[in-house]
Amino acid sequence: MRPELEATAERVFVALADPSRRSVLAALAAHGPATATDLADRLPITRQAIAKHLALLADTGLVIAEPGERRRVRYRLDSAPMQVAQQFLAALSRDWDGPLDALRRHLDG
Repeated sequence: MRPELEATAERVFVALADPSRRSVLAALAAHGPATATDLADRLPITRQAIAKHLALLADTGLVIAEPGERRRVRYRLDSAPMQVAQQFLAALSRDWDGPLDALRRHLDG
């Protein structure tokens, strides 16, 4: 995998390591675009903490900030970085499949 794609995958894995950020992403996936205030109403996380998580998720590219009415920013999911992480895992899995199959054949033989 190209270094820039691997770096994207790494940022996604770091972002997903935090359960609060996973909750924010799950809420956006379930309910669509939302403001930090909307998310604070749905989750057991303060609005300030959600804003910090959204900033990191935006830096990672997992969410996109869109201007809304009355200067409120709405966040929506962007699946492109997640797809890069999935491709990284698929490539890693392919790299493991051959040696694991060879080991299995050796142990069965």
